[in-house]
Amino acid sequence: MAKGARENIKMKSTESDECYWTVKNKRNTTERIELRKYDKKLRKHVTFKEAK
Repeated sequence: MAKGARENIKMKSTESDECYWTVKNKRNTTERIELRKYDKKLRKHVTFKEAK
């Protein structure tokens, strides 16, 4: 079975303890990613950053 460059990463909210999982390509995107997503606890859009 071929091993790909995609890896599961954990995204953590900057304003609360909300988190979710997503996939990114480690070859094309080597730096940490930031996404603006909806936070269910705060009920608004906030920035989510890649966590280790």
